[in-house]
Amino acid sequence: MKFNVGIIGCGSITRLRHAPEYRDNPHVQDIIFYDRSIERAEKLAKEFGGRAVKTLEELLHDPSIIAISDCSSNESHHINTTRALLSGKHVLCEKPIAISVKYAEEMAEAERKSGKILMIDHNQRFTAAHQKAKELIEKQELGEVLTFKTTFGHEGPENWGITKSNATWFFKKDRSYSGVIGDLGIHKIDLIHWLLNDEIEEVHGFYGALDKVDENGKSIEVPDNAVCALKTKKGRLGTASFSWTYYGEEDNSTTIYCREGILKIYHQGSPLLLEKRDGTVLKFELENIQTNDNQTSTGIIDAFIDCIVNEKESPISSSEAIASLKVVEKLLNIS
Repeated sequence: MKFNVGIIGCGSITRLRHAPEYRDNPHVQDIIFYDRSIERAEKLAKEFGGRAVKTLEELLHDPSIIAISDCSSNESHHINTTRALLSGKHVLCEKPIAISVKYAEEMAEAERKSGKILMIDHNQRFTAAHQKAKELIEKQELGEVLTFKTTFGHEGPENWGITKSNATWFFKKDRSYSGVIGDLGIHKIDLIHWLLNDEIEEVHGFYGALDKVDENGKSIEVPDNAVCALKTKKGRLGTASFSWTYYGEEDNSTTIYCREGILKIYHQGSPLLLEKRDGTVLKFELENIQTNDNQTSTGIIDAFIDCIVNEKESPISSSEAIASLKVVEKLLNIS
């Protein structure tokens, strides 16, 4: 089975992740690109052997396109994804699912109405270390989980975005909405929910724009850092930090503290360490996590295509994405 896919938005996330992973999937025939800048769409079409269209309507009304990646900026997800679903397309939507729970719930309603797959790109679930950690936690290899800490930080989106500019939409309140919390934090919130089979219920934290400035040299409108304390429905306690100001090595680490030991994920170059109370240490030789400087396959595209081809439910549902977005809203509402 081979079919065409479409991509909305032709920024760095498309060029470095979605497009190459679609190109390498055996079920994908051609990739059709749409961007508000036709030049940007044509550039990627040339690079990946697809074609570009001038309007979103061309993409949505093309019967050869079975699935669409929504790689537009945050404020457009609820518009583009909803339209794509109601046009009969399966959709892989970049995270966060939307800029508000209200909009996300409208997207979930479009999913139900259309009968199509809506999958959200919380790709950290697919790394080998996170998959192995979940297996160990479910087997209670170290007993019950008690507490956790997680972090995700790098030097900022102005160094990642396609324009390499402080004018990036990530810094704009009306487009990004939640800054680093919705960009990096949402990954770790979803990861904790998934690893622990639990949900964060209470959030206490601080956030602010500590260092980043926009193209005019003014402090940005959204947080570039956040630090918070978390409590889950099952009573686990944890801490989390998200940052666009880690001016050095990227940090994407998580630690799970259990009754009988500790799981250390992506610490100091080691994908996964299991430390038992009796002093035993097990080191799992797995691949390193994908970073901005280490672009490897996320596995998200293959999982999305597999759902379509084999008529499976999305492994990352809209309801799970909404649960993570609710945590973001709780954190942002703290005075």
